[in-house]
Amino acid sequence: MQNVSEGVRLPQELTDALWPAVTHEVTAIGDAWVATTAGDFGIDDFHLVRRQFPGRHVTLDGDVITVWPRTPALR
Repeated sequence: MQNVSEGVRLPQELTDALWPAVTHEVTAIGDAWVATTAGDFGIDDFHLVRRQFPGRHVTLDGDVITVWPRTPALR
């Protein structure tokens, strides 16, 4: 896996994170981040994102990977 291309839009706080090469956009929604792609993310893409945020719940749903907000107990 490699970092996404320079044309991908990322929130400022996520520019140093690695994202799957197929990522189209990463959007901040409150304290969550949603990565989207034109096709589907694979399981390796999911694991790449999950490793970037070990204290967060990460889910994969086809063309969307969501990094959920931290729970108050984990902050």
